[in-house]
Amino acid sequence: MNRLADATSPYLLQHAENPVDWWPWCEEAFAEARRRDVPVIISVGYAACHWCHVMAHESFENESVAGLMNGDFVSIKVDREERPDVDAVYMTATQAMTGQGGWPMTVFATPDGTPFFCGTYFPRDNFRQLLQSVATAWRDQREAVLRQGAAVVEAIGGAQAVGGPSTPLEATLLDAAAAQLAEEYDETNGGFGGAPKFPPHMNLLFLLRHHQRTGSARSLEIVRHTCEAMARGGIYDQLAGGFARYSVDGHWTVPHFEKMLYDNALLLRTYTQLWRLTGDPLARRVARDTARFLADELHQAGEGFASALDADTAGVEGLTYVWTPQQLVEVLGEEDGRWAADLFAVTAEGTFEHGSSVLRLARDVDDADPAVRQRWQQVVGRLLVARDTRPQPARDDKVVAAWNGLAITAIADFQQVAAAYASPDDEDANLMDGVLIVTDGAMRDTAEHLAKVHLVDGRLRRVSRAGVVGAPAGVLEDYGCVAEAFCAMHQLTGEGRWLELAGRLLDVALERFAAPDGGFYDTADDAERLVTRPADPTDNATPAGRSAIVAALVAYTALTGETRYREAAEAALATVAPIVGRHARFTGYSAAVGEALLSGPYEIAVVTDQPAGDPLIAAAHRHAPPGAVIVAGRPDQPGVPLLADRPMVDGRSTAYACRGFVCERPVTEVADLVGQLAGR
Repeated sequence: MNRLADATSPYLLQHAENPVDWWPWCEEAFAEARRRDVPVIISVGYAACHWCHVMAHESFENESVAGLMNGDFVSIKVDREERPDVDAVYMTATQAMTGQGGWPMTVFATPDGTPFFCGTYFPRDNFRQLLQSVATAWRDQREAVLRQGAAVVEAIGGAQAVGGPSTPLEATLLDAAAAQLAEEYDETNGGFGGAPKFPPHMNLLFLLRHHQRTGSARSLEIVRHTCEAMARGGIYDQLAGGFARYSVDGHWTVPHFEKMLYDNALLLRTYTQLWRLTGDPLARRVARDTARFLADELHQAGEGFASALDADTAGVEGLTYVWTPQQLVEVLGEEDGRWAADLFAVTAEGTFEHGSSVLRLARDVDDADPAVRQRWQQVVGRLLVARDTRPQPARDDKVVAAWNGLAITAIADFQQVAAAYASPDDEDANLMDGVLIVTDGAMRDTAEHLAKVHLVDGRLRRVSRAGVVGAPAGVLEDYGCVAEAFCAMHQLTGEGRWLELAGRLLDVALERFAAPDGGFYDTADDAERLVTRPADPTDNATPAGRSAIVAALVAYTALTGETRYREAAEAALATVAPIVGRHARFTGYSAAVGEALLSGPYEIAVVTDQPAGDPLIAAAHRHAPPGAVIVAGRPDQPGVPLLADRPMVDGRSTAYACRGFVCERPVTEVADLVGQLAGR
């Protein structure tokens, strides 16, 4: 009997009609394995995963394979996005056994959850043979299987342990991390490493902050080049905006077509900050259109942001997105079709399958003359209308707390920078205004949903769907990303309730997740017990729980002046510092927070009767040092510590620039504030 029909996870629901007798992750499944004295298959994936779909079609929909699974195993299906704690434990085991990981993840475990054989995708014939071999080993070589499991648990317990070396995260380590990234940088294509190539958003955020602190031209150039290469490549949707998960090649040409909320949120922050620091028109456009993608394609009114768009459409990867030269001509006509083929590098040979191409931007349009830009925008609009008539990828509509927190923080950042650069003379000022309106609404709607639905009895829940909160408890990254988002909402709105909510989440994290060495576990002390308690300090596709909670602690300290939160942040960063110096690519968010601490971070308060359009506020957002917090509003507003006891000078808007709540003299002129923020 398949037991997934009542699941809230879209991924589990994709398997609800399989002939496999699936169980969701639950104690009853393990009890059934103990009763039958059979091993457990733990199959982990997610709704937008292409190879998960492939293995499902090949194996889990196959009656003969299902018969082997049902006869000799208890089979458990896990959504890695709903249960990142389960995924983390068994991914560590998979990497320990095979040297690599990925999804779908296939784990064979004892009835108490101890893994003894792990892998990822298996073709059907290989999987059938594996099922038979494991079943035989369980019957005939039980002692060897149990010894193997014990060895795996010992290995993953060491990999996830706390209590290692620690040292303050000082400038020398951050400089070493920037130097290491520069050495590993792909000078030709941008980014780091070869195929498959992932957008290094957190490393880029760190390098932008490092550039601000040190003036490093090299760090800034790495960010500029990588952002331009990604934005011109097939990994970026040239018609609707938004980034795919990764490129299957080393030069950003052909993406793995799934679009994840977390990637787009983190890349929105990256392009927004690059725009803020340089005024780059490409960065401005990509930030604007990525923000619009989030609001148009992923936001669900009254609920928050959906998790992802699928890699496949009607079972075919890339069906929605790719073009041939003839298809361009059919939509645009002969002349514009040829022009578009040249602009988007669509050739007869193609860059994808069956002579089709993924659209790339082969020409510079952001600095082109107005006539070229107008033609480009018209072509994009006509192609997008035509593309909308094609079958569209499915949307994973569950709301993940941490990822929605990342989206809120990114949109708040974008809102503030866009307001600082607003000019009625911009040729697309109306377009930008429209994007600001829809993204502001999506951001506020999402924050309210997290506060009202995901907070249950003072604790965060990980997911919700269709407005109903799920059972999985929030993990550390949820508390960190949502608390940081609430700090961002406090800065954007000047409302004290968001700061209060952030403080509550941080207090739970300090009480329930803290480790004896100053670090943090990824699960609470009263969470479900797994074969080991995960405590991964490294940043991967999303910020590590540890770096996410530290970012929130630092922001909260700057907004309140309560130093115990900063002390907790510094102690946690000290547990990551030894890794920062050796493995910079996997500690980008921690390093970015380290840069914020080195800069202060600054606390900037602008007291004003009319915040809209205030030049001091605009200057603060344009010139803020790394990690600065900025609050504006009338003096002494309740619940806003940065505005307390800070009067206006001579009735004029007044800025207070402070570090550790030690303030420069209040200023009323933009030039004076800019000088203070620059350290002059």
